[in-house]
Amino acid sequence: MTTHFRLRTIALATTATVALAGCSLLGSDDETKSDEVKRGESLEGTTVVLATHESFALPEELIASFKEKTGITLKVRPSGDAGELSTKLVLSKSKPFADVAFGIDNTFATRAVSEGVFAAYEPKLPAGAESLELDGDAADVLTPIDHASVCVNVDDAWFAKNDRLAPQNLDDLADPAFKDLLILPGATTSSPGLAFLLATIAEYGEDGWVDYWTRLMDNGAKLADGWTEAYSAGFTGAGKGDRPIVVSYDTSPAFTLDEKSGDSTTSALLNTCFRQVEYAGVLTNAKNPGAAEKVVDFLLSPEVQAVIPENMYVFPADSEVRLPTEWAKFAKPAADPLVVSADDIDEHRQAWLTEWTDVVTR
Repeated sequence: MTTHFRLRTIALATTATVALAGCSLLGSDDETKSDEVKRGESLEGTTVVLATHESFALPEELIASFKEKTGITLKVRPSGDAGELSTKLVLSKSKPFADVAFGIDNTFATRAVSEGVFAAYEPKLPAGAESLELDGDAADVLTPIDHASVCVNVDDAWFAKNDRLAPQNLDDLADPAFKDLLILPGATTSSPGLAFLLATIAEYGEDGWVDYWTRLMDNGAKLADGWTEAYSAGFTGAGKGDRPIVVSYDTSPAFTLDEKSGDSTTSALLNTCFRQVEYAGVLTNAKNPGAAEKVVDFLLSPEVQAVIPENMYVFPADSEVRLPTEWAKFAKPAADPLVVSADDIDEHRQAWLTEWTDVVTR
């Protein structure tokens, strides 16, 4: 059976012409010489640097249209995954290497906010976006742009072919019936891996998650460094690999379509999900704060929100965006995702990761 999946990481190719390759953390002299633009002044000829995670992607024509409408040249600087991006922004907060950032998610947002990385800006939000806002002061500085949930995904075609029942929940993954069938990204090396760890903490609590992971590893769970390795190289549902259960996203089934039937060959277990929300914010000490605000507005615009699904493979913050046909049918968002508060994540992240490492390496 043939499947079709567009990897989230191919988004890098789309931004190749606007990305800044091989730049240092503090930026080049050319970037730091851009004229400061105060609110209310003309933005014509202004350059704004947007720090993002590595999977940011928008059509070039949209970025060109933004320049035509505002006079702003947008330079996109990929800066690792959400964790790396957050760390770089904290370390450079007194002399930021960008004006605005996108891609800080709810697993790292509180740290960046508490460190004073972001300046206050509260744009008008599209329909549905208010439900994605952070609590407290963080809502004043970070704006929700998109969301997706990390969930267990199952290769339904593999289970049908082998006449076996598929797992239905987190408990099943530790059942001997599913021994040696799960591959997942590591929590210390991957944002979705950390999200899955948080899902198990939410499900089993402080007193139970370590025991769950012990049972999971004893049942033959295989760890990969990142999502790409787990999904594209390890998961049978992506056309390669030998494991029919993987930790991926609630959007993933929209990209595993059988070419003959048009149906998805995989499904996400929506009772295993942890929601990740990605935010944008103007950086404190940005050289061009007024222009940076325009970039946040741009990311919230109907034009950008409409292309987020097929370019970044996540749901837009705007709940009124019409989703692609495959998404409407196969990419069902988790209605009641597992939750750990951003404050709890910030307070306990390192301790949880240390304990998790002890369990998976014993």
